[in-house]
Amino acid sequence: MPKKIETVVLHDSSTPVFGDIQKGGSVVLASSQTLLDIAINQARANALWPLTFGLACCAIEMMSTVASRFDLARFGSEAFRATPRQADVMIIAGRLSKKMAPVLRQIYDQMPEPKWVISMGACASSGGVYNNYAIVQGADQVVPVDVYVPGCPPSPDALIYGIIKLQQKIKRGKFGRLIELQPRTLESEVRV
Repeated sequence: MPKKIETVVLHDSSTPVFGDIQKGGSVVLASSQTLLDIAINQARANALWPLTFGLACCAIEMMSTVASRFDLARFGSEAFRATPRQADVMIIAGRLSKKMAPVLRQIYDQMPEPKWVISMGACASSGGVYNNYAIVQGADQVVPVDVYVPGCPPSPDALIYGIIKLQQKIKRGKFGRLIELQPRTLESEVRV
């Protein structure tokens, strides 16, 4: 007689749901990600350490996000680092000159994995009004960019919104795993 495997889902309005994990009583169900992956991605998303890399006028707006009016600390990103060895998010704020592009790439390469990049402002994203020989027409020609924040200059609210979007992207776990383990999900199976 063949065995039939069924997944039991226990969920009501009082049962908490975290992403695609449902927890009901003593049963925990996870789909494609393991519980460890989800916990790691949650921790990564809520403890971002941005690198201070202000190149022009957008840097003033970036600095004001950590001031008392906007308070980036509410989102776990108040610890701006001055060294790439301690940062995991690079915020490129302002126009990127071709002379500065190799320095930007070197600093990006010095950041530990996993790392993310936010391109802040029209100049960093597409060259902006500086369509000439001296300005790189988009930071994505030098480093891979995860989130673009438009504006000239974008407001601190826009940068905070970009950081929230990056956190959502990290929580979805669309990046490489930090540690390689045997794939194991916590699925409840009822054998009949």
